[in-house]
Amino acid sequence: MPRTLSPLVTDVAARKQRDREDGLRQFVAAAEHDPNPLVDGVNVQTYPQATLTNRQRAIVNCDATALLEFIRKGVYTSSEVLTAVVIVAVRANDATNCLTESCLEDAFKRAEELDRHFKETGQVVGPLHGLPVSIKDHIKVKGLDTSTGYIAWAYKTVAENDALVVNILRKAGAIMYVKTQNPQTLLSLETNNNIFGRAVNPYNRNLTCGGSSGGEGALVACRGSFLGVGTDIGGSIRIPAAYCGVYGLKGSVARLPHSGLLGSHNGMDAIVGCVGPLARSARDLELFGKVMLDAEPWLSEPSLLDIPWKAEVARGQGLPEKLTIAILYDDGVVAPHPPITQALKRYEAELRKAGHDVVLWTPLDHERGWELILKLYFLDGGEEYREVLRDGQEPPVPQSEWILDRIRETRPFTVAEVFRLNLERESFRARALEHWNATRGLSGRPVDAILCPIAPTLAPPHDTTRWWAYSSHWNLLDLPAVVFPVGQYSVSQFPLLDPFPHAPRNRIEEFIAAQWDPSTYDNAPVSLQLVGRRHNEERLLAILKVIEDIIPSSVPGGWMDSSASVVNGYH
Repeated sequence: MPRTLSPLVTDVAARKQRDREDGLRQFVAAAEHDPNPLVDGVNVQTYPQATLTNRQRAIVNCDATALLEFIRKGVYTSSEVLTAVVIVAVRANDATNCLTESCLEDAFKRAEELDRHFKETGQVVGPLHGLPVSIKDHIKVKGLDTSTGYIAWAYKTVAENDALVVNILRKAGAIMYVKTQNPQTLLSLETNNNIFGRAVNPYNRNLTCGGSSGGEGALVACRGSFLGVGTDIGGSIRIPAAYCGVYGLKGSVARLPHSGLLGSHNGMDAIVGCVGPLARSARDLELFGKVMLDAEPWLSEPSLLDIPWKAEVARGQGLPEKLTIAILYDDGVVAPHPPITQALKRYEAELRKAGHDVVLWTPLDHERGWELILKLYFLDGGEEYREVLRDGQEPPVPQSEWILDRIRETRPFTVAEVFRLNLERESFRARALEHWNATRGLSGRPVDAILCPIAPTLAPPHDTTRWWAYSSHWNLLDLPAVVFPVGQYSVSQFPLLDPFPHAPRNRIEEFIAAQWDPSTYDNAPVSLQLVGRRHNEERLLAILKVIEDIIPSSVPGGWMDSSASVVNGYH
């Protein structure tokens, strides 16, 4: 049933969308920009690149690491890089509705300054010289609004200062140019709000791009950003990365800078989110981590740990010659859809063939973990979310309504109850650590990492996300996790798949099992998740490099042609 929106909602939404259009249109020729694009079919991933020159197309299909090397060598200027990526970003927004704010005039001025500096000195200003970086909407960028998907905050939250992560990026030479969509409340694995509407998946617009960093996922997938900055408290970097076929890293809490964000429940520390990157390659994730920690952010943000980036560990120093990898096929609550299970089986076989030790990971109380993290999310019974919605005279969008309906106790927890929940969280983490240490391979060593799904489905149809625990479980345990693309599902090429392994064990699994229809997920990226030990982000990325050396990554998109090969149903 269509929702009736208040005059305040319709007015704010119209103004914000008009402002967004005005800010983008003046920098892109009318022939390259159509706010109502006539695109063929549901897969629009290559549409944003359609008007580029060959040189511009070569630029936007670089990963950040390669692009920065080209800039350092004088192959590309900062200005031409920014021009190319802005054209793609604007057209990506036309096709997927992924952007919120822009600061293109300032961005082009900064690019010109960087080009003058390079011409005069032959030197770059920092490790990210000339790299355009996109920023999730609720991360503060000085001079830009931070509405965060809330009607009540629109035009009232213009940032007076940069978030620490943005400040570090600027000092490293990066260029801020656009902010990207996040959902109402932020606590959603889809991206929809009453200001800008729904952001969609560029590979199949009938599917979600994920959330809450969904705008970043769609933009990076369309090649409208080389590196995006998101946040993650339950899967909000990793889910969009997975659904959009890019890389995403969630570190442990207190490792990467987190100050300067705007959102509900600021000050709540029972469960804490993390800032992290969405990128085109694993090495770009490493680049982001190194730039952040080389800046010694703990000198500016007291809650951060003084742990410098260990570049030699990220390069593999200290890894055993033969890894022990645990594989989680099923969390004991919801079995994943067949393409995900098939991908895990493929990786298990290839890891064994390469001589690595593979063991099966026994899931540890994922249902109980989900019930616990829900309580930690809503210590106030959800009152702050509801209050901000009331202040904006706006209804909850479907996924906000769904998560708020999961609250069993709508009153705030008492202080004594919060203490008990904190004890329960620490007990859960202690049991999980004991379980990790006890899970060993043939070498007798505990496992090095866990390979598992990031969600039970590929990118699902809009408003149908129902199970978070493949991602949120690792937030509860505060373990670093990285998502990486392994292929792209094709309904026309995928071989016959095994049926589900059992009858549904509960209502959630029944719902998700019933979602499986091969035609629904056509073109959707297939991704997996690798989980490491706490505060061991460098080691985790080194393990991922070993795995990708065995099974090269399969990043969907770019400027693909029809001759691209299809193997085992994956492009």
